[in-house]
Order: sequence, then structure tokens, then C-alpha cells
Amino acid sequence: MKDEIKGLAHSDTIHDSAIKHVTGRAEYTDDLNEPAGLIHAYLGLSQCAHGRITGADFSETLASPGVVGVLTVRDIPGVNDVSPNGKHDEPVFADGEVHFYGQPVFAVLAETRDQARRAAHKAKLDYEELPFALDPIAARDQGMGYVTEPLTLKRGDAGAAMSAAPRRIKGRFGIGGQDHFYLEGQIAMAVPGEDDDVTVNVSTQHPSEVQHMVAHVLNVPSHSVVVNVRRMGGGFGGKETQMNLFACVAAVAAKKWNRAVKIRPDRDDDMTATGKRHDFVVDYEVGFDDDGRILAVEGDWYARCGFSSDLSGPVTDRALFHADNAYYYPDVRISSHPMRTNTVSNTAFRGFGGPQGVIVAERMVEEIAYALGRDPYEIRQKNLYENGQLTPYHQEVTDQILPRIFQELETDSDYQVRRQAVLDWNAKGGVIRKGIALTPVKFGISFTATWFNQAGSLIHIYSDGSIALNHGGTEMGQGLNTKVAQVVAEAFQCDISRIKITRTTTEKVPNTSATAASSGTDLNGMAALDAAEQIKARLVEFVAERWQAPREDVRFVPGHIMAGDTAVPWNAVINAAYMARIHLSAAGFYKTPKIHWDRATGQGRPFYYFAYGAAVSEVSVDTLTGEYVIDRADVIHDVGRSLNPAIDKGQVEGAFVQGTGWLTCEELWWDEQGRLRTHAPSTYKIPLASDRPRIFNVRLADWSENAERTIKRSKAVGEPPFMLGISVFEAINMAVASLADYREPARLDAPATPERVLMAVERLRR
Repeated sequence: MKDEIKGLAHSDTIHDSAIKHVTGRAEYTDDLNEPAGLIHAYLGLSQCAHGRITGADFSETLASPGVVGVLTVRDIPGVNDVSPNGKHDEPVFADGEVHFYGQPVFAVLAETRDQARRAAHKAKLDYEELPFALDPIAARDQGMGYVTEPLTLKRGDAGAAMSAAPRRIKGRFGIGGQDHFYLEGQIAMAVPGEDDDVTVNVSTQHPSEVQHMVAHVLNVPSHSVVVNVRRMGGGFGGKETQMNLFACVAAVAAKKWNRAVKIRPDRDDDMTATGKRHDFVVDYEVGFDDDGRILAVEGDWYARCGFSSDLSGPVTDRALFHADNAYYYPDVRISSHPMRTNTVSNTAFRGFGGPQGVIVAERMVEEIAYALGRDPYEIRQKNLYENGQLTPYHQEVTDQILPRIFQELETDSDYQVRRQAVLDWNAKGGVIRKGIALTPVKFGISFTATWFNQAGSLIHIYSDGSIALNHGGTEMGQGLNTKVAQVVAEAFQCDISRIKITRTTTEKVPNTSATAASSGTDLNGMAALDAAEQIKARLVEFVAERWQAPREDVRFVPGHIMAGDTAVPWNAVINAAYMARIHLSAAGFYKTPKIHWDRATGQGRPFYYFAYGAAVSEVSVDTLTGEYVIDRADVIHDVGRSLNPAIDKGQVEGAFVQGTGWLTCEELWWDEQGRLRTHAPSTYKIPLASDRPRIFNVRLADWSENAERTIKRSKAVGEPPFMLGISVFEAINMAVASLADYREPARLDAPATPERVLMAVERLRR
């Protein structure tokens, strides 16, 4: 028992809600008991990609059964804005002009959700249609402008180095977006209180932002708004800012009619009205020598950002931060172009722009390899960062461990033998072609908005010895609460069953950051440890005095506190401390050290550390249909000294599959009228269980330990392994390229849907 507790923060402790998840006892926002008199809201969405609203007729809507009223921009008492960045460019409801097909214009309130939904579709809106642009290149050509300031990162003289390079390749790469497709859709329930008070239960990754948005829209102080989150049924970034709209609609309606209000859109409307992963068109040029070493890189990242800025600034910045992936570019100039388009405003998604940078680096490496007739893995090895080299944003790489990961993965996966077998298979010709690829990832960890790198916590120890733990992070299935509880249990040397992980609420921990950027455990784990250490210090003083022992001889051991040679049971110590009026509560705080970033100069240390990983994937492609299967995937991923290997391994597996879905089957498509046509499970395909690799070997780099002082020397795990799915995309490219005997790459755009694969097959056959 003693050893188990001492190592609790690095054990395979079961997820605190795992049994509830599989038995259906886990409560989500829609499962909360509804107050008496609750009414339901449903959004009315625009049917025009860009236009002026010239008329609105709600007579039939208001006459519909059960309808309480219609909410429009005129009913908002405060600011008609839910933009997360202070630009005030994203209205709750359209005000005179609509900017994308599906933009919220009004909401209907009714006694039942079905009544509200049916009535919303009876409203009649008239539009004067205006010109619109849907994709980033069309937006550029039409002079739509940027939604936020672009960024350029540079080091050295890329132009001169490019001109002097013995070899040069130019290309254009289309990179598709992705819908979050969380299992639990957007939902909020607002309950009005006395005076200005309102309580909002919502599925969100950012309770403090919801609090501030609701306060601004209602024109009340933030202290009047309480936001509660017990858990989410998935988020992936889709609930970092996108829930602002739903929380504000529910809150405004609740205060207007003085009744509790719930809003839960259909999946179709959820997908239509909420932002997604940014899709990009990237123009790149790479200069290199005859040995495959990269000499210069230039590139322009054009992003479909939507009609407002949302998080497009930091997302497109981060795409540039990861445009090097794991490779050193001696001379580099890369620029972002956050284009304004008449589509829903795109937003955070797992990786936050990073994947759209990493995959371009892999495309350039692939192009170099095919130009030289080499294995892309060989080119990857040649160009890996060495410690001491600078990234395009001038951060020094000091913890490069990819060479060891490469060596272990190459050996464990039998990469060389299997690659030769793939080449031999393809040399025979035939319908089924195979491909194999080994790709790395280097991913920076921290919010690039430096002020977000802070967290708070609150710990109460009750007189019976039980512990209530609260922190500013949110649980969306990733195991954050379990990991933080493990840290606290180890600090107190108590069984984790003593700890109650309470819901996240703005009433307990204020001014929290979003649970995003893979930093939830890093930040909240350290904040919780700070609170625990404060209480421990008080208990040490108390025990030393009460049991007459030197302070240095007071130790926490499993279930007890030692006062010299005397073992006092935990419960006895806590009860005695309460009777002696010892404060058994503490608020903890943590801010990430060492980080700084100057966007004006494009230089700094935006990341506290890097997480690394690599994957080998092998595929079989049917050249008659364009369909393919993933025969095998082998992964080694770096999470530092894992807090919970079982949870971390699950995160790696899930990220790999989700990343593969982004690059293979998940396709967003708008028609000529600007309507999103992939807006439901019937038209948008996420990976199924049958799409996972037939053989899937995943292990953690258990020898790794974070060189920085993170929580128990662990590393973030949420986002970095997402990019390991690029190995599947690269393997598909190899299989298709075999049709031209590898004389040229397939140059597939992403996602590599069967249709795109088939078209590439036909092109290379000619």
C-alpha cells in the first residue's frame, strides 16, 4: 500500500467517471433536473450566404402552439457580441446583415423543444443578396481582406538562400478543415436568480469566458453570472468559444421571461452554425542540396477564417510556429493570411493550427525525397533539429529526443524490412498498391497568448478527513480530473477515494483559462499541488507542536502522518487540527515560467517545452476504387514521466485515429449558394471502429522525463499525437506514387478521400 500511494501520480488509476460513462450514470448538461417552468429556445438561421435583411415576418411563428416569444437583437440589453478576442465582430444575432449561410438571426422560445424547433422554421426572412466568397483564394482575389493581423516569421535571408540553392521545388497544398463532431452537442441551461443573477449550466471548455460573455450581453457585472460545468461529452476545441452563443441566448431569454431556459440545437444546426478546424491553401517553396538537406523555405498559409476573427489570429500564428515540424530551416520566411470568407467563423480544434503547419513540412520532405529518389525517412533524419538550433520564431531547441525515438521505432516496427516488402509488392503491379511512411512530430506546449498560462485551484479538507478538490480546468473525457486528484492524493499520501472532484464553477476558482492547448494538466495540476502544499505546511506545524516532534521529523505516509516515530492516523490528525482551529482550506495558483513572445518581431519563447513522437503506418490502396485500409500502425510517443500511462495511451490512440480521420475521410463541402452540405452523420464521415489500423501498436517513451519543472515531470498529451496520423496520409501518397514508379509524388490534397485518390491514380497512370 505504501508503494502504491507513493507512486500514485504515475499509476494506471481508473478514470474517475469511467464506470459512469459505460453504465450511463454520468450526468451531462442535458441530464440535469429541469426547474419548474423551464422553456426551450431554438435558433433561427439565415438562408443567405451574404445579404441585407430587408424583411422579417414572425406572425406565423408567434401563432404556433406553445410559443412564448421570439428573441432578436433588439432584446439584448448589453452588447450584441460574443467574440472572444475583444474585436467585437461576432454578434449573437445578425443585425441587419448576414455574413454566412446559417448565421443565427433570432431564437424562438416555446414550452417544448419540438414546438420551438417547428415554430422557428415558420419565420419568413427576406434578403437583398450581396456578393460572397467561400474559400481563401477566392477571398484573396476578391479583396475580402483579413479578419485579423497576419504574421510573418523569418530568420536569415530566405530569398538569397533560395536563389543559391542547387535544387528548388514549388507547390500548392490544399488542406481541408474538420468538424469537431463531439458526441454531446452544444447545450446550455440558464436559470434566472434575484437581482442581476443568472446561473448557466453549459458544456464548455472555458467557464470564465462564458461568464464574461454572458455578463457583457446582459450588461451586468461578472459576479452576477455563475457558470457550472461537471463534464462534457467531448470538446476538441469546439467548446472553447463556440458555446458563447448558446449560453448567451439562454441567459438573455431567462432574464427576459424570468424562466429557466434550455437550448440544444439539432446536429445539423450545430454543425452549420458553429466553427470548425481552419482549412488552408499553402503555397510553398523549398531549396535543398543534392544530399537532401533543406537550405531555405518560403511559404504563404491562406486560411479560410470565416466572417469574424474568433481565434483565427492565434490559430494561423500557431500554424506558422509548427511549419518546421521537427526540421531545421537555415533560412526561412513564412507568412499567414487569415482570409475573411462568407462562412462560419472557424475556431479552435485539437492542435490549434499546428497540424496545418506540420503537414506542410512533411509534404516538402516528401517532395525532396521523390526528387532525389530517396526514402523520405532518410530525408527526415538528415534534417532533424539538433540541440542549440533556432526555430523560425527564434526559440532554441534544447531537448531534442527524436533521434532516439526514431531509432527505437525503426527497430520495433521492422521499418526497413517492411518498406522493402512494400516496394517488392508494388513492383509486381496489380490493383492493390501498398505504402509505408515514418513521420515525426515536435509540438510546442503553452498558450501563445502568454496570459492564459495560469491556473487556480481550491482544496477543502473536512473534519472527517474527506477532501473536496476544485480547479479551473474542465473534464471532457480526457482524464484531467483523475490526474489532478492523483497529484493531490500523492501529496497527502491518502487514498484517492478520499477525494471528491467537484464540478468546475466560476464561484470557486475565478479568471480561469480554457482547458485547451494541451495544458490542462500542466496548469491545474501545479495549481492543485500548490494548494496541497499550503495545507501540508500548516499540518506539519500543528503536528510538530501537538505531538512534540521536530518539524523535519513530521512526514506524510500512507494513511498517516508521522510525528517522529509516532504514526497518527489521517482522520485523527485532521479532526484534531479542526478542533485546534487550523485552516484546512487553500487556494492554489500557478503560472508557467520562462515563456515570452513578441508578436511584432516574431521572436521569443512561446513554448515552455516540446513534446515529441513518431509513427510508422502501412496502408493498402485499391486503385480501382480509391479505397484503402490501414494495415498497421506503430507509435512511440513522448509524454515525459506519465502521470497516468493508461489514460495517456488512450489519448495517443484516440488522437491518432482522429488525426487520420482529418486526413482521409472527414470532408467539409459547401455548395455554390454557400450552404454547408456536410452537416450530419449522413453526409460527414468520421472514422469508424473498422477504420482503425488492423494492427495498432502504441507505446509511451517511458524513459523520457521533462527537463522543465512540470507537474511530476510529465508532458502534455492531448494535441501532439494528433499529428501522428500524418503517417497514414504519407503512406497513401507512396502507394499512389508507385503507379508512376515513384518518379513523382502523388501530391494529394487533404483529405485523401477515395475520390481524390482515384483521381490521382488516373493522373499518374497517364
